[in-house]
This record gives sequence, structure tokens and C-alpha cells, in this order.
Amino acid sequence: MNFTLDPTRHAAPQVVESLRAAIVSLELAPGLALDRAELAQQFGVSQTPVRDALMRLSEEGLVVIRAQYTTQVSRIDVPAAREAHYLRRSVEIEIARQLAQAPDEAVIAGLRTQLSLQAEFAERKDFTGFISADKEFHRQMYAAAGLPRLWAVVVKMSGHVDRLRLLHSPFTGKTASIMDGHQAILAAIEAGDADAAQQAVREHLSGTLASVEEIQQRYPEYLIL
Repeated sequence: MNFTLDPTRHAAPQVVESLRAAIVSLELAPGLALDRAELAQQFGVSQTPVRDALMRLSEEGLVVIRAQYTTQVSRIDVPAAREAHYLRRSVEIEIARQLAQAPDEAVIAGLRTQLSLQAEFAERKDFTGFISADKEFHRQMYAAAGLPRLWAVVVKMSGHVDRLRLLHSPFTGKTASIMDGHQAILAAIEAGDADAAQQAVREHLSGTLASVEEIQQRYPEYLIL
């Protein structure tokens, strides 16, 4: 985990951001023990901002603090992932309707750019980059709808879903399926077809959780069902 502290910012938020990214990207695997002193040395900070960061991540369900000095990366909580997914799908169905009711060329261009980036990442089998472009596609939808703070809430709740998605991405046909879903959403928004946009979101966000059993068979040690 490579990290350089920005001296112009407070340390704790940067530690939170870096650890969250490492957990969600599976660089820090589910079940991995985290040593507070080692993390402090790695980040070049005292143990206080590391402790504060781990407490924050514990609130998000991404780490489990079992005792004062015993901390592990959490396993992927499938029931929590389902709750986060339910919230996200409900919100994005309405966002898609809103964007399709008033198509904006700048918004459409931005979404199309993310689709192109996804295609490049998929070609290189860079699944972390692919998921990053996937998230940016959706973030831009929230921003276009005037809901950036709601996106922040969704991101905070989505650590378990994001890890499931990354485990699912290498499966045969998954990246193509995601891009097809984005293309359907984009085409419906561009056409001004609100009903089609909603249906495209509904179908697009159904794939990963529908494949939990298959993911569990491949990674049984990572999941809590």
C-alpha cells in the first residue's frame, strides 16, 4: 500500500481515505489483521490518527475492532450489501428518470467518456481501473441531478457492495455486461425516454447480488451470508 502524506491536510482523513481505498480494492483482503503500530509507521504518523481512522472504518463496517489492539479487515457482509444496494437502486432509478426528462449534452458527453475509459480498462483486464470508471459514471449521474451529498452517503454505505463487485468483475462476461448496462442507461437518457432509463438502471444494478452464490463458491473465506 503506497501512500504519501499531504502536509497541507489533516492526517486522519487521509489515513481513512487510503485505508478505505485499499480495503475496497481488496489490496487489504477480508480477514487480514491490521497492526496499528505498523500502519502508523507506514503512514509516518502517530498512532492517534490511525486509531481514529480505524474507528471511522469500523462505523462503515469495513474493519472489525475486536479488542483494544486487535483489528481486522471485515469480511464482506452480504446482508449489509443488500441494504446498500436497495438504497442505491431506489435512488438511481429516480435520478435516471430526472436526467432523461431533460437530456443535457454535457452530461451525456461525460458519461460517454467514462464508457470509453471502461472499455480501455476492460481490454487491459485492469479491474480496479474498470470499477473506478464504473463508479465515476454513476457519480456523474448524481452530480447532474444535483445530489452530490447523496452520492457521498451511498459511497459510505457501499464498501461491501464494491468489494463484491470487484470479486465479480473477472467472471466471464461481467465487464461486458456492465458496459452494456451503462450504454442502455446512456441511450435512454439521450433519447429522453424516462421509462427506459429507469428500467435500464433496474436491470443494470441487479447483476452482482444475483451472483452471490457463485461468488461465495469461489471466495468462501471472504463472505458473511
